[in-house]
Amino acid sequence: MIKRDARDLVDLILKPIVTEKATLLLEQNKYVFDVVPQATKPEIKAAIEALFDVKVTKVNTSRPPRRKKRVGRFIGYKPQYKRAIVTLTEGDSITLYPDV
Repeated sequence: MIKRDARDLVDLILKPIVTEKATLLLEQNKYVFDVVPQATKPEIKAAIEALFDVKVTKVNTSRPPRRKKRVGRFIGYKPQYKRAIVTLTEGDSITLYPDV
């Protein structure tokens, strides 16, 4: 396992995901983020707690299979990604879009 510096943890979180399913999970105090595929659950937990100053209780990750992408007669693949569903403690929240 690679020991990461506290400043490098911020680079693990790529972007928040705002889809219909992700907004339904907000009611259960769960937030969805795209993360670097090499990130581990403890690193994701530390990064979210450092970025947003909240307490994380659980981290679930998923790596869906790669999808084929066809352009003419050439077949390629879409890039691999990893998604993290982060559950926060009761009372904590993250404002994804302020002033909206």
